[in-house]
Amino acid sequence: MSYDIKMRQHILKIRALEGLSFSKVAKRFGISKQTVYNWSKRIEEKKTRIKSTIKIDMKELKEDIEMYPDSYQYERAARFGASQGGMWYALKRLGVTYKKNPQASQGGFRKTICVLPKSEGA
Repeated sequence: MSYDIKMRQHILKIRALEGLSFSKVAKRFGISKQTVYNWSKRIEEKKTRIKSTIKIDMKELKEDIEMYPDSYQYERAARFGASQGGMWYALKRLGVTYKKNPQASQGGFRKTICVLPKSEGA
């Protein structure tokens, strides 16, 4: 929920005039103490989210998955110069899932199968 700028200014003005702590102001107006503190640092709303551009090229990622279907996310991330979390989001955007073979082999190794979503034209 977003509060009006005038409401924010009013609350901060009362805090300054009465010399109240963040906790007391928050309790008085029924809002979070952290919210009042954040307003004291920056009263206006954040209009846009600052986010860097995506490093991972989806076509290259798809080719990488086809070449190395058993790679771990951290290995793929190292090849693309991205973080493991970023790789997870990129794989999620592609719709890639991994299925494990439920039967254990004699050597104790379970093969992981990478499943790419079917392409639109196929």
